[in-house]
Amino acid sequence: MLRFFRSLLDWLRGLFWKQEMEMTLVGLQCSGKTTFVTVLTSGHFQEDQIPTVGFNMRKVSKGNVVIKVWDIGGQPRFRNMWERYCRGVNCIVYMVDAADTEKLDSSKSELQALLEKPQLQGIPLLVLGNKKDLPDSLTQEQLVERFELNSIADREVACYSISCKDKINIDITLNWLIAHSKNK
Repeated sequence: MLRFFRSLLDWLRGLFWKQEMEMTLVGLQCSGKTTFVTVLTSGHFQEDQIPTVGFNMRKVSKGNVVIKVWDIGGQPRFRNMWERYCRGVNCIVYMVDAADTEKLDSSKSELQALLEKPQLQGIPLLVLGNKKDLPDSLTQEQLVERFELNSIADREVACYSISCKDKINIDITLNWLIAHSKNK
């Protein structure tokens, strides 16, 4: 009975008030972070994105959820800022260029180093393997295996293979993010 009233209250809140969530988007440079934010906000793919220097903050409204997105630069000089922007968010989204096999080991190391930070323990993680449209891009299963995502035990972990260019699995990703707006 309590569950029924709680779901009824959540439904009523959704009718009259917007829910807010905050997420941080990190990953190595040229993995498609800013492109992902552009596709979320405008619905359009833009071929030539200017690399993020430092960080950008954008708000995306989808349904009754407002998502505050911190898009942090992926160049080596900005990676020490990742932890600071990941504290206290609803989720961390880690973008991987799934077609760039030369950077996969470095990307895995950066993710592992980030997740070892005690202040980030328990924050849900969404790993997005971008550039699914390119040949030889890793599949979702290959990403899970390569990044050893099944061994992460201190938080919820999800992984999707996406293409910002072709908008493949952007809807699934958005649904996952909206579902996590209620977890904070």
